[in-house]
Amino acid sequence: MGAWLKLSGLIDRCNEWLGRVIMWLVLAAVLISAGNAIVRKAFNVGSNAFLEIQWYIFAAVFMLGVGYVMLKNAHVRIDFISARLSKRTNAWIDAIGIVIFTIPLSIIMIDLGWPLFYRAWVSGEVSHNAGGLIRWPALLLVPLGFAILLAQAVSELIKRVAFLRGLRDEPFSRDDHKSDEELLAEELAARSQTEAASAGARS
Repeated sequence: MGAWLKLSGLIDRCNEWLGRVIMWLVLAAVLISAGNAIVRKAFNVGSNAFLEIQWYIFAAVFMLGVGYVMLKNAHVRIDFISARLSKRTNAWIDAIGIVIFTIPLSIIMIDLGWPLFYRAWVSGEVSHNAGGLIRWPALLLVPLGFAILLAQAVSELIKRVAFLRGLRDEPFSRDDHKSDEELLAEELAARSQTEAASAGARS
């Protein structure tokens, strides 16, 4: 199991790095979008290439960031149900979901997406819009994004199995550093509990 946990750690570090890169892509998308809007309004000059690069970057943020989201355990959950279950039960649910849904879906999407990218690459397919961009970078995001998701799903499965076998304290990765919002929420919750306890003591 030690070798598998090392593999999981390697995948996690790769997606951690990728997550930081994606943050810069968000900034790039904002700057390109703002620049394009300013030039269009101020000088009445438009560019389909600039419009499409915004779409490409937007797609890259979502497709390449899916592994980072899974790593941070920030994907959508039915919280009011999972919060009532034990960590062990949640770990079993996660492991089953990863094996039955996430891994097969990722493999299917890679299998479907790769031929589309390859045909665009070989043919040099270009956007139908005047001055548009080549299409293969956008199409590559589909198999690449699902390959990243597949790798992170394997990492998460390893962590769930290790937790169920008593080799980890937590079934998923946790950040040691909490955000300002999380610290504020904890402070407000603690203050509310203190005030409620004081009110109860007075009554």
